Amino acid sequence: MNKPLSAGLCLLLLLPLAAMADGPFDGTWKVDMSKVQMPKKPDVLVLKDGTYDCKTCVPPVSIKADGQDHAIAGHPYIDSMAIQVVDARTVKETDKKGGKVVATSTTTVAPDGKMAKVDFSDSSNSSGAPVTGSADLKQVAAGPVGAHAISGSWVTAGMANMSENATEITFKEEGGMLNMSAPTGQSYAAKLDGTEAPYKGDPGINSVTVKKTGKNSMVETDKRDGKVVAVLTSTVSADGKTMDVHFDDKLRNRSMAFVAVKQ
Repeated sequence: MNKPLSAGLCLLLLLPLAAMADGPFDGTWKVDMSKVQMPKKPDVLVLKDGTYDCKTCVPPVSIKADGQDHAIAGHPYIDSMAIQVVDARTVKETDKKGGKVVATSTTTVAPDGKMAKVDFSDSSNSSGAPVTGSADLKQVAAGPVGAHAISGSWVTAGMANMSENATEITFKEEGGMLNMSAPTGQSYAAKLDGTEAPYKGDPGINSVTVKKTGKNSMVETDKRDGKVVAVLTSTVSADGKTMDVHFDDKLRNRSMAFVAVKQ
């Protein structure tokens, strides 16, 4: 699995499930993985003639698939990538930052070429234990003739075995401030009136705004160097037990939805 996709999939779960509340919104929330609606827009990969291209990465990636480290520019979570062709249906990716391995993934395409499984470990935006898990991909368009089986347009059909540090978030509302913390090290303390505040612990996000839009709803806007990278719209149920979250990935023009359950 290419790093921007894997990071992208992990990032969608790690981003704060923020809500506006007084008491009912305080505490720890956990993503219900059975109720995650993955992005419908596909990721486009091509591995052919010894070159690996991630067409939908932002910015796009094009490197030799020779198992060696190659510099990657413009990606806040990694600065090099290595693509190793294990066999005709299997590819391993190793991502580094500052010479340190921050993520690995192995993608295995099914014999019919229509599905693939990705096993990954990712610590690129974690100050603690890496996020681990697996994803099932579905091919929605074939790659070019003669290309490796990983080539084509893929959507994520589902995710499984996600480590808890990727699916849990804790917040506390005090004195008009929303305090967020995650097991992977991300945190912020933001006023609930939309005032911009520092976002800590994530190389891809450095500021955030949180604004109330209703009694049980809010909009969170995450930025990198002044540019909006993600918008989360969250609504807590009347009984305070669940929270519906809609996530818009503004960089990659993708959206997803999921439900968080109060622990």
